[in-house]
Amino acid sequence: MKKSILLLITLITLASCGGDNKSVDAIIDSNDMAAVKAKRTDLNKQQRELKADIDKLNEYIDQNEKKERPALVTAEVIKDTIFKHYVEVQGNVETDQNVVLNAEYSGVLTNVYVKEGQQVSKGQRLAKIDDGGLSSQVAQQEAQMALAQTTFERQERLWNQKIGSEIQYLQAKTSYESAKNVTQQLRSQLSKTIITAPFSGVVDEIISDPGQVLIPGQTQVIRLINLSDMYVKASIPETYLKNIKKGTQVKVNLASINEDFTGTVRQVSNYINPNNRSFDIQVEIPNKDGLVKPNLIATVKVNDYSAEAAITVPENILMENAEGETIAYIYKPVNDSIGIAKRVLLKTGLSYQNHTEVKSGLKKGDTIIKEGAKTLRDGQKVTIKN
Repeated sequence: MKKSILLLITLITLASCGGDNKSVDAIIDSNDMAAVKAKRTDLNKQQRELKADIDKLNEYIDQNEKKERPALVTAEVIKDTIFKHYVEVQGNVETDQNVVLNAEYSGVLTNVYVKEGQQVSKGQRLAKIDDGGLSSQVAQQEAQMALAQTTFERQERLWNQKIGSEIQYLQAKTSYESAKNVTQQLRSQLSKTIITAPFSGVVDEIISDPGQVLIPGQTQVIRLINLSDMYVKASIPETYLKNIKKGTQVKVNLASINEDFTGTVRQVSNYINPNNRSFDIQVEIPNKDGLVKPNLIATVKVNDYSAEAAITVPENILMENAEGETIAYIYKPVNDSIGIAKRVLLKTGLSYQNHTEVKSGLKKGDTIIKEGAKTLRDGQKVTIKN
C-alpha cells in the first residue's frame, strides 16, 4: 500500500510539472487565462487516469499479497498454576457478647457505678435499684433461719440420744428447711437489685438515668459489648453446601475501614433457611485495634474450589463454534517469524476473575493466541507481535 501511494505522488508530480516546474510557472507568468485553464483541465484528466490505474494496482495487490500476509497476533506460553474459585457474598460483623442489660427488679434506679466507654470485668457492679425494704426482710428472715437451725440442731442431738419424740425432731427439721428456702428466695430477689456485668467488656451506652422507675424485663439500663471475639456471619446458597465446611479458606473485606482479613470458616450452620435456600457460616476476624464494630458490612469470599497445577486462560479469548463447543487457537511455529493458528477444542471448568480453568485441550508449554484470535481461521498464517 505504501508503494502504491508513493507511485501516485510521483506520477502526479511528473504529470503536473511535466518534469519541469518552470513550465507551470511560465504559463502563470504569461497572464493567459485561457492557457492556465487549459493546463488545469489537462492535469485533472491525467489525475483521474492515474487514480484509476492505481485502484487497479491496489485491487491486484489486495487479492494476491494479503493471501500470504500473516495475521498479527499476541500469544502467551501456558504455565500451570494454582487455581482457586471463590463464592462472593455479603455478610455482617457480629459478636455474641453484645447485650443490653434489662432491669430484673421493679424499682427506682438509685445508682449507676460506671461511665460510657469504661472497661469492666465480669461480675463487676454496674448499677443499683432501690430494693424497697427487701434487704430488711432478708435480714429478718436470716435471723429466723438461724433460730430454726439452732432448734433443729439441738433437737437432732436429742433424737440421736433417743430423747424426745420423732415428731418433735421432724417438726424442727421442717421448720429449718422451710426457713432456709425462704431465705434463699429473698436473697435471690435482693441480688436482682444489683446489675452486674455478665462478661468483661466495655460499657457502650447507659440507657437509663438514676431516678428512673424500672420495669422488670422491659426497661433497658446498660449496653455492654466485648469486641475481642468478633466474627462475620454470612448466608451461602445451598448449592455450595457440599464444598464449604469448617476450615474452608475465606477472604473478608471491610470497605468502610479499608481492612482485609484472611481466615477460615469456624462454624457451618446445620439449618437451611427455607425463605432464601441458604445456610449461615461464621468467620472469626481479629480486632487488635478495636476498629471492627458490630453490624459493619463485610464482603466475604469463600474458597469453594481449588486445583493444583491447573491450566487457566483469559476468559475473553474463548469462543464457541456452531456446535456450541468451546474453542481457542494455539500458535504452531513454521519458522523464526511465522507460524500457523491451530484450532483446539476445550473442556472448561469454573471461571474466576476473568480466568477460566481448562480441563482438557491444552497443556503446559502450549502457546495460546490472545489478541487477534477472534478473527482467525484454522491453519491461517500468523506472526507474533513483540
